[in-house]
Order: sequence, then C-alpha cells, then structure tokens
Amino acid sequence: MTQTIPATASNIALPTLVALYRTMCRIRAFEDAAEAASKGGVAAFGQAAAGTAQVRGPLHLSTGQEAVPAGVCAHLKPADYLTSTHRGHGHTLAKGADLAGMMHELFGRASGFCGGRGGSMHIADFSVGMLGANGVVAAGIPIAVGAAQSIKIRKQDAIAVTFFGDGAINRGPFAESLNWAAAFKLPILFVCEDNQWSATTKTGPMSAGEGAAARARAHGIPAEMVDGNDAWAVHEAARQLIADIRAGKGPRLLHAKTYRFKGHVSVDPASYRDPAELQAALGNDPFLIARRQMRAGGMAEAAIDAILAEARQEVEAALASAAAAPWPELEAAYTQIQDTGAGQWL
Repeated sequence: MTQTIPATASNIALPTLVALYRTMCRIRAFEDAAEAASKGGVAAFGQAAAGTAQVRGPLHLSTGQEAVPAGVCAHLKPADYLTSTHRGHGHTLAKGADLAGMMHELFGRASGFCGGRGGSMHIADFSVGMLGANGVVAAGIPIAVGAAQSIKIRKQDAIAVTFFGDGAINRGPFAESLNWAAAFKLPILFVCEDNQWSATTKTGPMSAGEGAAARARAHGIPAEMVDGNDAWAVHEAARQLIADIRAGKGPRLLHAKTYRFKGHVSVDPASYRDPAELQAALGNDPFLIARRQMRAGGMAEAAIDAILAEARQEVEAALASAAAAPWPELEAAYTQIQDTGAGQWL
C-alpha cells in the first residue's frame, strides 16, 4: 500500500519539511549546474553557455527524484553506510558529503573526493559513510549487504542503506542480496528509487510480477511502497523502517515511485519518451508538492524562495572554487593502483 501524507499542518512538522526541502534544493541546484558545466557553460542554472565543457563526459542526473534521498537520509548518522547508483549526486549530498568537494571531483581536480579519478559515476566520501556510487547496475547492492554484515559482526551501532533503480531489480545481485540479508537478519534498508525508466526503456513491461516490494516480501523482508515525489511521505515511511532495523528486526525495503525528468544522460534528449508523459510528471514535481505543504503550514512564499536562492549561491561558489582548483600532478596517475611487483611503474 502506498503511503501518502495529506498536506495539512496538523500532521507535518514544518521545521522537518523545511530541512527536507533545503536538501532537495541543494541537490537540484547541484544537478542543474553540473549539467550546464557538462555542456560547456556554468553561467546559468540549467542553461549551457558557449565554451569548453568543464565536466567531461555525460552525467547521469537524478532531476525529479530529490525527495527520495532527502527523506531517507534525514534519518541516517555519519556512522551509517550508504551505497549508490550511477545517479549518485543526490544520495551523496543527502548523506552529508561536502558539496564543493563533489563539484571538484566532477571537474577532475586534485581536491575532489577521489583526487579527480572517480568523476561523477564513482563519487565516494568515506568520512560520511558514503561508500560509493557505481557505474554497474545493481552492483552497489551487495556492497551494502557486505557493509551490513560487517556491522553485525563488529556489533556496531549503525545500519547500511543501498539505493538502486527499478531496472536493478531484474539483475541477479538484487535477489542474491535480499536472500543474504534475510538469512542473516542484517541491518540494511533497501531503497528502490523507481523512476520508471531503465536507460531508454520503460521498466514496467520488462518486469514480471508486482515489483520490488513483492520480491522483498517473498524473501521474508517487510516492505513499504511510498509516493517518492512526496518528501514528507518518504521521510515518514523511512522513519519507521529504519527504526525497525535499528531495533534489530532485520532488513527492510522501501519502494519509492518517482520519475526521471531528464534523459538517461545529460546529452540524451529522451526523444523516445512520450512528451505528454513528461508533462504529467512535471506537474507532480516533488518541489511543487513540498512548496504546497510548506504554504499550508503557514510559510511565506518569499521564505520558501530564499531556500532555493541560498542553495544556488552555494553551488555558484562551488563552481568557482572547482574551476580554480589545481589539476592532479602527473605522478598521481601511478598512485592508488594495483602494484604487480614488477617495477614497471617506477
């Protein structure tokens, strides 16, 4: 059953909703600026100016999906572990990673999280428990299960969370991970961020059965479905699931239905998609929902607008510092690589 929380002041804690919206704004502002930078300009959000791209290669954007990481990660601690997908910017920011550090990484600079080596698809920040984005579909899921196993063995006060898309549930690692987590009663939350598209193909016609939640329940894992465009609904659903996990009740799964506004990558015009479908999705933008809820709670429009403006200012500063940051030294290409012992790198 999909959980929905009516937009009334009586059941929405306004300060919490404002915090969720602030996280969403930081994610949206970052994605917009990174997209522009990958197309040759950074002057305006969502607009590419003429010039050389400062972020090399196409980006996998999560524009439209911001409510899911915001709602889930609001309940996480620095000691908790998280794995992500090839669309990992939002998850990384919501987990508490430094926004400027991530922009530096996208720019390939030495001051990036991975020294400029990882780029967009391999963002990681161990200091906040973010174990990494992953370019391989479903590959982050068993990594998170391994982290949850280590938590249990070491008796740590922590949990693991793994984000994955709807396309990932049709790959073997998903089923294997559900089984292992259930068999060993591991402290892990599986989050299916269902944006309804697997690259350029609709996921629904390719997925047998009733989806991620049904498959989790088949392994004995309790699961909830939620409107993934409603940050407050995601927050409340995740709150209960994570409380159960921390109480030692074993793994849980959250299936959040959302929509990907952009193409598969930043240079994909998504011409395979029905324009009417996109327009309908834009009318259900998680920002519109959150803004409506904040207004219902008595918040002034100007105060809501100021949150997005602040996020954009933060991103503008990150763009400037990333463009000015030094490139990695040539010698750095031979560090943090496997040593075969033959001496050919000396």
